[in-house]
Amino acid sequence: MDALQLVALVAASAAVAGFARRTPVPAPLLLVAVGLAASYVPGVPDYTLDPHIVLPLILPPLLYTAAVDSSYLDLRANIRPVALLSVGYVLFATVAVGWLAYVLVPDLPLTAALVLGAVVAPPDAVAATAIARKLGLPNRITTILQGESLVNDATAITAYKVALAAAVGEGVSWAGGLGEFALAALGGIGVGLVLMLPIHWLRRNLGDSLLQNTLSLLIPFVAYAAAEEVGASGVLAVVVVGLFLGHRAWQVDFATRLQEEAVWKMVAFVLESAVFALIGLQLPYVVQGLGQYGVGEAAGYAAGVFVAVVLVRFVWVYPATFLPRLSARVREREPGVDWRAPLVVGWAGMRGVVSLAIAFSIPVAVAGEEFPARNLVLFLTFTTVIGTLVVQGLTLPPLIRLLKLPGRDRYAETLAEAQAQSEASQAAEERLDALLADERNALPQPLADRLRIVLERRRNAVWERLGAVNAVTGETVDDTYRRLSREMIGAEREVFVQLRDARRIDDEMMRTLLRRLDLEEAAAYREELDD
Repeated sequence: MDALQLVALVAASAAVAGFARRTPVPAPLLLVAVGLAASYVPGVPDYTLDPHIVLPLILPPLLYTAAVDSSYLDLRANIRPVALLSVGYVLFATVAVGWLAYVLVPDLPLTAALVLGAVVAPPDAVAATAIARKLGLPNRITTILQGESLVNDATAITAYKVALAAAVGEGVSWAGGLGEFALAALGGIGVGLVLMLPIHWLRRNLGDSLLQNTLSLLIPFVAYAAAEEVGASGVLAVVVVGLFLGHRAWQVDFATRLQEEAVWKMVAFVLESAVFALIGLQLPYVVQGLGQYGVGEAAGYAAGVFVAVVLVRFVWVYPATFLPRLSARVREREPGVDWRAPLVVGWAGMRGVVSLAIAFSIPVAVAGEEFPARNLVLFLTFTTVIGTLVVQGLTLPPLIRLLKLPGRDRYAETLAEAQAQSEASQAAEERLDALLADERNALPQPLADRLRIVLERRRNAVWERLGAVNAVTGETVDDTYRRLSREMIGAEREVFVQLRDARRIDDEMMRTLLRRLDLEEAAAYREELDD
């Protein structure tokens, strides 16, 4: 793929994704459909997924943005269902789907079938969580889907490596497979834990928002590469670092936060758009590679594998939801769970680019021996990804509406937000009174009143430049005014974080409240931003 083709791919996929925002069709589905149609348009170049690009260069930033935007506290509160899906389900699906494929497809070796099972095991919840947020699903379901998508790629990649080693005759034992899984998991978490504190320290002390955002763009690649270098899971390293930095994002300078949010939104938009378009564009390549298998025969196998993938998820999700509830402690901690929530979680198991990237990484030959049925495995992976995206993706929104799940309580959220703002404003007002009692912070009464008005109304104001200089500090009145404004905003920010840590508000609400403060602080210090 040359530079012009890459630019054309990014521009076209961004245009389609932008158009999707004006339609009720989710962007991933429209991008895949357009990619499928474009793959047979004369003159469209061949775009082949390169796993050496997707896994180390595209997956880390997508995981990082998802982790930073996730709630560490919510994930910790739902660690059991998240772990059951991201680890237990992926391993179960690897074995179950692999065995069913082995039974379904004649002459497909069991080891190759297990490779297929590992490849199609991890759902890509990007589209599912986007639909969930758009339709206002309960936070717990959205958190579970998001948490699953953060960790399941690591489980699937490790399971794939073990299955591939068995397929090429490297004699992998169960103990060896479990040891490799433990090394990847614990090593990836360990690398993330080692990196997160020094990276956070750098982010807080660089003192330049441009440098801080440059560092931000490097973080996912550094974490992934460092973990992979020692044989650990780069996915888990990126997730650990992202969750920590997202949880502590309030400690970074406001200018960095505002720039970082805009930069990463753009990066995620471009990468996600290009990735889903690339999925559709793979059709000619995987069909041409079928070789001995006819298209009709392979399509029959594809339908069987697709049904197996869908059913196996439900076979896991319902017992994993209700069996733990035999414990009174679980029932007390998770009240009100009925059959509708696992139905949504089970149907939201759409596959994505990670499955295709892993499939494309299957070697053509090892030690002079051709990998058995590689082209068929690649075709079955592609059809499973397309099938889940189209069938489940299109039917998930009407299913959610049909089930009439209790959505987010907007009134309760608004009330909690109002209470949080009231407490924060009271803390800021107390801080202002204490500051104004010090002669070094003396302000004319109109400006002191103006601070209180801004505090009460929470709206931007036009800052005045006054030439008077404080005889004690050497500050202009405007400098003093803006400094006191920052002190008040800092007091409010601390209260919002304390309320988040006490679980009185969630991370999403805290980010909304902090963004308002960031914008006000940016307005007050716009001269610094212009520099």
